[in-house]
Amino acid sequence: MNHRIILPGLLLAICASSSPCQEASSAPAQPGVAGTGSSQPRSDGRILGIIPNYRTFPSLKDYIPLKASEKFKIASEDSFDRGTVVMGAAFGGLGQLTNANRSFGQGVAGYSRYFGASYGDLVIGDYMTEAVLPTLLHQDPRYFRRGWGSGWSRVGYAMGQIFRTHRDSGGTQFNYSEVLGNSAAVAISNAYYADNRTAGNALSKLGVQLGVDMFGNILKEFWPDMQRKFRHNPDPHKAH
Repeated sequence: MNHRIILPGLLLAICASSSPCQEASSAPAQPGVAGTGSSQPRSDGRILGIIPNYRTFPSLKDYIPLKASEKFKIASEDSFDRGTVVMGAAFGGLGQLTNANRSFGQGVAGYSRYFGASYGDLVIGDYMTEAVLPTLLHQDPRYFRRGWGSGWSRVGYAMGQIFRTHRDSGGTQFNYSEVLGNSAAVAISNAYYADNRTAGNALSKLGVQLGVDMFGNILKEFWPDMQRKFRHNPDPHKAH
């Protein structure tokens, strides 16, 4: 499963060591509840053209909590995006190549089982961490970029958002939606992973998923910087 974090890990190294990953804003925005719904602009729909990026917001300035329907909309956008399907297909192919679950078999039939299981993992995880648990626990599933400070301080911020999130009513608390949501997804996956139903395997899958989401946050934090670097556009904060 560690293959899922190789690319984000490389991008982490690039971002943390490159000056374009440091923006010029001098202070963080402070959250403030301002009604319901969401009118803030969102980030680009995909990172690197494939990784869904529908729940990233530029900052906490003028914070507006999401309605339950909006949380489910984000989860649906992430789950049924073509990039998620492609990732499910890729992980399924790698699972078959490594014979990760012998009961799935080989050939076309075997691959269809690997693909279904891998894609199911992604969809269940999305809905549990972005819709079901955030709605029940009144937590915000979005990632709010810091966008200022040194590269490594922003890496620390992005990693910390796995364990700290924002309440709909304002303020922060432990990210139960992330941890319990992924735990529930792992538990559900035991229904179709007949070869890997031990407690050790479950803990390993949970750890890997939290790691994947952590690196995903890092990508979301630095994606606008990488876009400017790739396109050779100057940082808009430094224009004047």
